Amino acid sequence: MMRTHYCGTLTETQIDQTVTLCGWVHRRRDHGGVIFLDMRDRDGLVQVVIDPDTPEAFSTADKVRSEFVLKITGRVRRRYEGTENANMVSGQIEVLAKDIEVLAASETPPFPLNDENTNISEEVRLKYRFLDIRRPEMLDRLRFRSKLTNLIRNYFEDNGFLDVETPILTRATPEGARDYLVPSRVSNGSFYALPQSPQLFKQLLMVGGIDRYYQIAKCFRDEDLRADRQPEFTQIDVETSFMSDDDIMDLMETLTIKMFKELLNVNFDKFPRMTYADAMRDYA
Repeated sequence: MMRTHYCGTLTETQIDQTVTLCGWVHRRRDHGGVIFLDMRDRDGLVQVVIDPDTPEAFSTADKVRSEFVLKITGRVRRRYEGTENANMVSGQIEVLAKDIEVLAASETPPFPLNDENTNISEEVRLKYRFLDIRRPEMLDRLRFRSKLTNLIRNYFEDNGFLDVETPILTRATPEGARDYLVPSRVSNGSFYALPQSPQLFKQLLMVGGIDRYYQIAKCFRDEDLRADRQPEFTQIDVETSFMSDDDIMDLMETLTIKMFKELLNVNFDKFPRMTYADAMRDYA
C-alpha cells in the first residue's frame, strides 16, 4: 500500500511509529524556519512538521502550496504542551517529516478550500465540482450518506429482505410524470425510458416469490423542479408480501427511529397513528 495511515485517523497510539501519508496540502505555514503543513485526506487533518535538519524534505516543503498532492513519510510525536488542538482527532500529535514526494502540483484554486464558511457561488462550485468535494463540509455530507445507506442495508438484511437491482433501461410506464427517453443505437427510431420508480419490477418480484424486496433505487422523472423533487433522485424502495398494514408501518417506523438515534443521536418514541377517516376529517 502506498500509505500506512489516513491523516485523520492518527492518534497518540501511533506515537514513535513511522508512518506514510498521502493527501492534499490543506494549509502551509512558515514559522521562523520551521515549516508546518496541514495534510488533508478524506478522514481529516494532521499537522506535519518539516525542520531544516532534513534539507531535502525542507526544500520540497518550501515550494509546495495549497492543494499540492504529497506523499510524506515521518515519525509521529506528541505535540508540545500548549500547541494541542482539541478540535482534531489528531490534535494531540504531529508528524515530523523525513521524506516528502510531490505526487502532483497544483495551480492556485479558484476558491479557498480551508475555510468552511467561505461563501462560494453555486455556479463556481458546480464548475469545479472536483474541488468542491474536497471541502470538509461536502466530505462530511458524503460520509454521512454512506453511513446512512449502510445502516439501511443492514436493517433490511436483518429483517429478511433481499436487495435486488431492477433495470434502468426499460419501456415507458403509465406513471404520474413524463419519462426520460434514451435513444437506442442498435434499433434506429426506438427509445428506452428511464424508470420513474421500480414499481412494475418489484411487483414481478412479489409474483415470483421474492416476498421481501428492497433497493436504494435511482428514479428519473422529466418534470419541473419542486422543493421536494429533482429530475433524478434516490429513494428507499420496499415491497412485501404476506404483511399487514401494521407490520409495514412497524417496519418503517423502527427504521426511522434507528436512523435518527444512531446517526443524529436524536431519540423519539413511536409515531402516533390515526385512521384514514380521521386523517381525511382533520387534514383534508
